[in-house]
Amino acid sequence: MTARSLRRALTGFVMAATAAGALTATAPAASAAPAGGRDHRATQEVMDAEVAAGVPGVLGQARERLQDRTVTWNGSSGVADLNTGRPRLPEDRFRVGSISKVFASVVLLQLEAEGRLSLDDTVESRLPGVLRGNGGHDGRNVTIRQLLNHSSGIYNYTEDDGFQKYLSTEYMQRRFETRTPRELVDVALRHEPYFAPGTDFHYSNTNYILAGMIVEKVTGRPYATEITQRVIRRAGLRATTFPGTSPAMPNPHGRAYSKLLKTEPDAKVYDVTELNPSWGGAAGAIISTAGDLNRFYSVLLGGRLLPEKQQRELLTTIPMEKDSQARYGLGIMSATLSCGVTVFSHSGGIHGSTSLVVSDEKGGHTAAFNYNGDWHADLVSLVQAEYCGTAKPTGAARDTLNKLTALR
Repeated sequence: MTARSLRRALTGFVMAATAAGALTATAPAASAAPAGGRDHRATQEVMDAEVAAGVPGVLGQARERLQDRTVTWNGSSGVADLNTGRPRLPEDRFRVGSISKVFASVVLLQLEAEGRLSLDDTVESRLPGVLRGNGGHDGRNVTIRQLLNHSSGIYNYTEDDGFQKYLSTEYMQRRFETRTPRELVDVALRHEPYFAPGTDFHYSNTNYILAGMIVEKVTGRPYATEITQRVIRRAGLRATTFPGTSPAMPNPHGRAYSKLLKTEPDAKVYDVTELNPSWGGAAGAIISTAGDLNRFYSVLLGGRLLPEKQQRELLTTIPMEKDSQARYGLGIMSATLSCGVTVFSHSGGIHGSTSLVVSDEKGGHTAAFNYNGDWHADLVSLVQAEYCGTAKPTGAARDTLNKLTALR
């Protein structure tokens, strides 16, 4: 990716760009094919190649539901800590960035199922006067559904020039600052909307900041509390948490490394393990593990968190670009791979962490990955290797996957 692409990626909480400089320390690979499961050698090869390309460490886990049991494969490459050389471990926790979005979407769908709101309600009806601003932002014309599938046209606050400075050149001095949801929305309202609501697609973190605010308005409780009780606990996710404004990482965890938007091979690498994630809020603040992400997508795609009507709404997608095969639902994306497998996924990035979770249509085969760096991530090849057993896709298939993993 170019530097410009990297900046676009960070605006959606994932960072990926070409980098050089190999690391030689590699954790022992797990067995390529667990008893009764598929072969994961292609996936491991991609992870090893990523470390050779300059990533400190990559962690991966895949789960496959067979007739009588679930088979789990764990893989890793590189290190969790550049100083100690500790390998990455399956139980390590990490920041998941925009994978957080579908958690908020599920809560709103549950509230709809309970009759407490409709996805076709306007933002104005739930947050009176909040979405009014420069050049035509008007909550009377934007629905909750349009927030969740990014067809609202609302400006993405992380694309603001001043916010970009905060995320890059100013970040090490300001990374413990607290940002409120209202402050983040106000940054967006300094700019004109991208288009009239419902007429196009543009990924915007502001949409999910507003979604979290709506959850709080409807329930009278913090969105983190609702997500924890309605999604995290119901899905049995024991290592998934909302940190709020706390900069600390729960144990066990490795270190997180960032180049602060720079892509040059010799750019300085910073340890950003501790940071205040409030600037991500409902759009990107969750901490989890590969195992929990796999369980979440298995439960979600298996239809165990939502009634049938809301499950259909969750997976009803719109094109991310005209005539594109990459499509976006309500906090979750879909694409059909070159080998014919349809997957649902989301990637996520925040300083020092790049993540991906992906599943087949029914949650029977899931995979989750995390990089403890933010300047390079070939997520496309990971998906292709895990689900098709081959190296990099070509042609239209690669174009589709690039769209699927480049707008987080």
